[in-house]
Amino acid sequence: MLGSRNLGLITTFVVGVVLQIMICCGQNISRASFPKGFVFGTASSAYQFEGAVKEDGRGSAIWDKFAHSFGKVIDFSNADVAVNQYHVYPGDIQLMKDLGMDAYRFSIAWSRIYPNGTGQINRAGINHYNNLINALLANGIEPYVTIYHWDLPQSLEDRYTGWLNPQSIKDFAIYAETCFKEFGDRVKHWITFNEPHTMSVQGFDVGLQAPGRCSILLHAFCRAGNSANEPYIVGHNVLLSHAAAVDIYKKKYQKVQRGSIGISLDSFWYEPKTNSSDDIEATQRAIDWN
Repeated sequence: MLGSRNLGLITTFVVGVVLQIMICCGQNISRASFPKGFVFGTASSAYQFEGAVKEDGRGSAIWDKFAHSFGKVIDFSNADVAVNQYHVYPGDIQLMKDLGMDAYRFSIAWSRIYPNGTGQINRAGINHYNNLINALLANGIEPYVTIYHWDLPQSLEDRYTGWLNPQSIKDFAIYAETCFKEFGDRVKHWITFNEPHTMSVQGFDVGLQAPGRCSILLHAFCRAGNSANEPYIVGHNVLLSHAAAVDIYKKKYQKVQRGSIGISLDSFWYEPKTNSSDDIEATQRAIDWN
């Protein structure tokens, strides 16, 4: 992907269009073709890339259970190994450096820091991310860190149904502050959540992603859930969790660590098919809804 994910899907799309136009017109493309300060980077998420799901004290996450549940993944694959970045990250970083990347956006696995979601910190997990961050910086690559990319510790799902319970706000705040304490002296770009809209809808409305809750066909597809209200409850708790983490960072860490913090949102846009009032009103409803 061209352009760090934190810049947003729109930026990536626009860059792609610009590149196509420049190529078609026979123009030479270089860094000078882009605005000053434009960040070139790559991005990943912990569950999709790390592997090593049972190593160094990592606890189980909701995607571990979901991927190993029969019928949830069409080709029966899982991320137990993935691309094994937990072990081969030095080589991955060298590839990024060879490509001329400025930044790498990755996510921290909550269950590597707190295997049970709360309680005792897993120092092996802290050490891993310290090593990853230090290696990135040593190679001139800026870390952009996502605190949560859909991999809630399974223990919290079992204990109190995870994001459906307001207790998740308190537990996320503790986890987020641990990240600020342990990594904030070097991490200057924080993203609290990756696409809360997606995780709320896909995980709790249609059940296609972890934890796989819905009420489609009277639970013929999902074993539990309520598509009518759970996505809104989850979205509410996630946004409050974001607010809690940002408040902690701004009040206790930002002045000293001199970093920034935000959230990664998936966005939508619609245009009316015609100039009719029906199409214009339908377009506005769609925009308002999303």
